[in-house]
Amino acid sequence: RLAINEGGANTARWGSDGKLYFLSGRSGSSQVWRAEADGTAPVQVTNLPLDVNAYRLSPDASKVAVSLAVFPDCADLACTVDRNKSVADDPSTGQTYDRMFVRHWDTWNDHTQNHLFVLNADGSGQPVHVTRGFDGDTPSKPFGDESEFTFTPDGQGIVFSARQAGNSEPWSTNFDLYQVAVTAPGQLTNLTDANDAWDTGPVFSPDGKTLAYRAMARPGFEADKYAIFLRDVASGETRQVAADWDRSADTLQWSRDGRTLYTTAGDVGQTRLFSIDVRRGTVIPVTGEGHISAFQQTPSGFVFAQDSLTRPSELFVKTFRGREMPRRITNVNPQLDALAFGEAEQFTFAGWNNETVHGYV
Repeated sequence: RLAINEGGANTARWGSDGKLYFLSGRSGSSQVWRAEADGTAPVQVTNLPLDVNAYRLSPDASKVAVSLAVFPDCADLACTVDRNKSVADDPSTGQTYDRMFVRHWDTWNDHTQNHLFVLNADGSGQPVHVTRGFDGDTPSKPFGDESEFTFTPDGQGIVFSARQAGNSEPWSTNFDLYQVAVTAPGQLTNLTDANDAWDTGPVFSPDGKTLAYRAMARPGFEADKYAIFLRDVASGETRQVAADWDRSADTLQWSRDGRTLYTTAGDVGQTRLFSIDVRRGTVIPVTGEGHISAFQQTPSGFVFAQDSLTRPSELFVKTFRGREMPRRITNVNPQLDALAFGEAEQFTFAGWNNETVHGYV
């Protein structure tokens, strides 16, 4: 148990400086913190008047991009703070809406939008409102996260996924990838304007020459398959990888040599980790039965969280050798070791249009 847990910690990640970064509310609001590799000596990185709901580090860890819920017509953060206080002090709870969304799933529209700001990690200077003037949320509401934005390889820009707000928003899945320079806030370039469906999950290759992302093909259909695309940073040329693969890709990670992409995807009742050759498009499953909820590369392979119908999530390690079985390295629920779980069996039946439907019993 690391020392950063005292006072609460979440969304931890390593910086290229060898430090451990995380979100914590120990100072009274959710802010970015930094600690030594062993979790000691925590230092507050951001001291903003609003909660940080997502963050990303620049490649050299000198900058941090944060998402804040702001009123888009406010000129500065103080304006949002004052308006939040006015709303909290108002004895009336009525709301006025002149456009959709009023509510998205169970999340009511409070008239704020998630916007991106970039700060120096050493605390110097003022936050730069890089999405100033954009009418939309990044990350998206209500389920978006930091996988929807990233720094450019030189740390001087941000690429993010977002959908334009407005009356058509509830029926639109037209999320595009936008790029903006930290020195030119509000001056956005739409990288995926040609696709009217969903584009998201930008990840740059290790050499910075290629941008990988996921995209849907059917506008307005939010359950469409995510395909994988590569964009040449210099030319803007885009191509699809593994176009014949009949699975929907989740979060992408590049291999260290830039030759392979790793992703998870639902696969006939399982969620497996896959490797994809970016040149040939060859797809190989890395894991077998079970549900992979998160993974990270190591110098020798992977560490991943996996659960199943008979076991809650535990951490496993596996080398790059495909046939080697994963090795469990945690036992978070030892009280379950003495219990016998019922067995589950997958079955199939003919569904609509005689298509095969899979289920468990």
